[in-house]
Amino acid sequence: MNILILSAGTRNKVVQFFKNELNGRGKVIATDCSNLAPAVYDANKFILVPRIDAPGYMDRVFDICREEKIDVLLSLIDPELSMIAEKADELRGIGVTPVISAYELVEQCFDKSKTASLFKAHGLKTAKYYMSIEEFKKAKEAGEIDYPVFVKPVCGSASMHINKVSSDTELEGLFAMYDDLMIQEYMDGQEYGADVYIDMISGKCTSVFIKKKIKMRAGETDKSVSVHIPELFDSIARFTEETGLRGIIDIDIFEKDGEYYFSEINPRFGGGYPHAYACGVNVPAQIINNIEGRINPVTIGDYKDGIVMMKYNEIMIRDMGSETLI
Repeated sequence: MNILILSAGTRNKVVQFFKNELNGRGKVIATDCSNLAPAVYDANKFILVPRIDAPGYMDRVFDICREEKIDVLLSLIDPELSMIAEKADELRGIGVTPVISAYELVEQCFDKSKTASLFKAHGLKTAKYYMSIEEFKKAKEAGEIDYPVFVKPVCGSASMHINKVSSDTELEGLFAMYDDLMIQEYMDGQEYGADVYIDMISGKCTSVFIKKKIKMRAGETDKSVSVHIPELFDSIARFTEETGLRGIIDIDIFEKDGEYYFSEINPRFGGGYPHAYACGVNVPAQIINNIEGRINPVTIGDYKDGIVMMKYNEIMIRDMGSETLI
């Protein structure tokens, strides 16, 4: 079995996990548009590719799939996910299984207003949101909401351009500077993250790992602790199965005044997934099982409480010789 990990970047651990699970039964091939992406050097093979917005990028991905006899493909960055989902049937046509949900669902996950509507349609609480200053001000006058609020891009990732806003002046200034913003109720409660796998054959939610976030950095979990919240296990399993999500996803949730508010869905490996793997929640093994035609058993909550993840800095040193650095 050969696995292609696109846009590997700095996700060394994910590359390592797949190599561990294959255990010599195949290769992990990693791509990136830079030869200074450290994760690619943990793969069995590195292929330098153009940027994802370059003409013909997906044609190059298809060429790699054929040349390397790829069986399964996944990406680790948000902007590439819709591109893969859109080409999913064509990939399957050449014998490649993409680990991705349906295109329409992926697009909903990246539009935060549509994500909120999806949560609400399935009976889950989510923060109030407003798509214009006028709509927000009417709600404020009606006493439905007040400052502070979050202002964020409708479509965005890595917590870029998210601002806590406390006045009309700040709000109007941000809307004058940026397009496609939304206003969201300020959630100041405890944040949780859920690493979730939905079996690609059965459609059943087979694993949910919940971590209490202790510290965040650049939109990713820096420190966290494993916890069990049965209410969330049940809600997440029901939601993912009802919506038809597939493969690995990452869900952000806030707890405020004893209630759980669902915030975002990332239809990929989250930055904090190594915490789940270290606790025995083995998503790479589940993906490999599915590709080999096996349905995974349901093992939701099969891990210990109180296991802490603490990220720290590491470096990679390589002699690149006369190679051009990109």
